[in-house]
Amino acid sequence: MSPDTSRHSGLLDRHIAFLEALRAAGLPVSLAEDLDAVAVLTALDWSDRRVVKEGYAAAVVKRHQWRPTFDALFDLYFPRMVGEGAGGRLEESLAAEGAESGEGAEGAAVDGEPRTARDNGAALQEFRERLEAALVDGDQEALDALAVEMVARFGAMPGRGPGLSSWSAYTALQRVAPGELVEQIVAGLMAAGRSEEEADRLAARRVGGFTRSVESDARRRIGEEKGPDHVAQAALRPTIDRLDFLSMRRSDLEEMRREIQPLARRLATRLTQQHHAHRRGPLDFRRTVRASVSTGGVPLTTHHKPKRPHRSELVVLCDVSGSVANFAQFTLLLVFALRDQFTKVRAFTFIDHVHEVTHHFKPGADVVDVMADLAASTAHAALWGRTNYGRALTTFAERHADAIGPRTALLVLGDARSNYSDLNIDVLADLAGQCRHAWWLNPEHRRHWDTGDSAASRYGEVVPMVEVRNLTQLGEFVHRAL
Repeated sequence: MSPDTSRHSGLLDRHIAFLEALRAAGLPVSLAEDLDAVAVLTALDWSDRRVVKEGYAAAVVKRHQWRPTFDALFDLYFPRMVGEGAGGRLEESLAAEGAESGEGAEGAAVDGEPRTARDNGAALQEFRERLEAALVDGDQEALDALAVEMVARFGAMPGRGPGLSSWSAYTALQRVAPGELVEQIVAGLMAAGRSEEEADRLAARRVGGFTRSVESDARRRIGEEKGPDHVAQAALRPTIDRLDFLSMRRSDLEEMRREIQPLARRLATRLTQQHHAHRRGPLDFRRTVRASVSTGGVPLTTHHKPKRPHRSELVVLCDVSGSVANFAQFTLLLVFALRDQFTKVRAFTFIDHVHEVTHHFKPGADVVDVMADLAASTAHAALWGRTNYGRALTTFAERHADAIGPRTALLVLGDARSNYSDLNIDVLADLAGQCRHAWWLNPEHRRHWDTGDSAASRYGEVVPMVEVRNLTQLGEFVHRAL
């Protein structure tokens, strides 16, 4: 493609919009990587979409966990087809149904809206049979075509007027229910010589892949009608490091656990480098002047006093009620992964009562076991089961006063929602006054503070309150505060 052609084809605008969507989704694409992507695309053959996709990924994706977000956005901005595609399966189905019913291939549109294939019992059964056969055979080309057809047949949501129709992957998946075909798929794979365990695993993987293809096609169709920018902002989940702790699904927890240790290693490396860079203490004026005598009184070399180590003791007080439990657990895991940066780390959990959990964090302990122990210990942190910050702070001050001292850094984790109970702000002020540093990490968005029973601003007047909604913000806080 010549420069003049690309200038008028909209390709450059689409490239820029794509990279902006990647940045908005949490992928740090620099200007240099932008130019690298242009150079890569200039050298590639655009006749093969897969080659273009891999070339883009090689230039702008730096971590494996960012690849799913890249794939979803690439399919939005560079779709593999428009509408039903050229000679798509849906047109063939419409023609076949029309021939069987004697209606012929009815017009491609009715009142300006695209006509979808029949959705009745016979059509659904015939489609499920073809889907089962494709899943057993593992025919990816057929599965891609079936995903397109499935959204068109069973996922159309007619609008109130021309151009107002939409598409729903959820509706299509509920109608066809590919998950109910797992037993038949397993039986087919075992008949082909697979073991039962291998067949179960392969069937689940293929059904999951097909489900993602259906969701991708629904996004593609909505993107054609409303623009890819709208879908990128409204329908795509952010990368795991930018996913809010309070909106995580069960499927996100395992991926989040895998991210804790790499994040801890990166933070530890940065902290060590920072400490080494600031190893020198304050200027030693006397030694500097004395050394300048040999250079005619010009202080060419400065001398500094030795820097005293000032590693703090860290005390973490965590709200583990249901609304913020995931946030507390992942923050505790990160803090204990960085325990070498402190002389001592102690952790306490609470709902309306305080329970120490330091003993759960043993060196080399398995992350899954630690998470399970923390979940089990929640019962010890509650008497009546309703979050009560005032009672928890008072109990901590009475029973664990030895944990606080002039070298202590206090970290409170919670949403500051105390069910309208007594806040005991004076107790928190006394604790903060005895510490070297004190912070409060709140997993809620700042716009939700002071709504309902939230006392974020009142506690924030005593202890600096920081919004920490995801792993990225958590890592930034740890690096900045330590």
